[in-house]
Amino acid sequence: MTNAPLNRDHRGRTMVKSVMVAYALWAVGGPVGLHHLYLGRDSHALLWMLTLGGFGFGWVREAIRIPAYVVEANQEAERERRATHTMVPPPVSPVRFVGQVSVGIYFGTVALIGLNSLRFFYLIVLPLCVGAGVHLVSSIGQQTSDLQKTLTACLITSPIFYGSSLSPLPISLAASVTAAQNRRAKFPRTPGSTPKLGPRLYRLGLAWLAFSAPLGYCIFHNTTATLYYLSDCVSALLDIFWFLPWLKNVLEYILLMPYRLLCVLTGGGYYEDAWRKVLEILLKEYTEKEKEALKVLSLEAEASLEDITRTYRGLAKTWHPDHNPSKEAEAMFMKIHEAYVVLLQRHKPHRFT
Repeated sequence: MTNAPLNRDHRGRTMVKSVMVAYALWAVGGPVGLHHLYLGRDSHALLWMLTLGGFGFGWVREAIRIPAYVVEANQEAERERRATHTMVPPPVSPVRFVGQVSVGIYFGTVALIGLNSLRFFYLIVLPLCVGAGVHLVSSIGQQTSDLQKTLTACLITSPIFYGSSLSPLPISLAASVTAAQNRRAKFPRTPGSTPKLGPRLYRLGLAWLAFSAPLGYCIFHNTTATLYYLSDCVSALLDIFWFLPWLKNVLEYILLMPYRLLCVLTGGGYYEDAWRKVLEILLKEYTEKEKEALKVLSLEAEASLEDITRTYRGLAKTWHPDHNPSKEAEAMFMKIHEAYVVLLQRHKPHRFT
């Protein structure tokens, strides 16, 4: 990826980057890297797209960093015009190192969520994902690192922590140390070699898709669990403001706005138990595991919580090892109990008010 393109007008003159424009783009689309795209910092733009502005902290920090970014972009454009560049080793940056470790862990966590079913995941896939995150941060601005050595460090470290859910941390640390030891300034482009905006956006789009597609597949493949998790998160968020009821009501009103609009457009009524209704709409289809649980309890898809509980109690009494001397009683009892737990989770109340 490139980092400060030499923009020219129709007469071939260099277009100087504006601090005001950069700040405007930072305010409007900073968390997705619009200002970095304007300044030609494509690696930085991609990082912001994938982490929503460095998890928010990086975006806020840039309020004082943008003037330096603009100066850097204009200086790079001038170096391209003169085709000169002094190869001075960049200094070690603690902020960059922490960013490398954090993004490496972030990429590794996303891989654990979306790609852990792949063969050789802990030996190849996970270290490559962590290494990609570390290298992305190390390539921001006017410096980069040796990608081959960074990935090699990841591949060597990964088998030591094979199978551990915490393995992204040591892998990311090893990769970050290697990247810091092999940092170097970027070579300037030759005059006139700057790629146009279209191809740059195309490459950024492909990179973003490669990152988000596995995670998106995992989320939609486990829609029920994901929605329950999100509903619990929103509920916990609203409960934080128990001491400010008016603020909690405002937040709940905003979060329920899409549902209210749906009721208006479809002519349906608005229900007090709105969050529960939303979940019932979104979770209309049973997962395969839930369908199997229904078969075990001999229930229809329309069964209510009362029907499930009543059927479970009857079957549990019939197959309980204390009441049933048959050999398969214990296994059947456990199977009935597991099916009940699965269906109970689906019907678990999710309270937001």
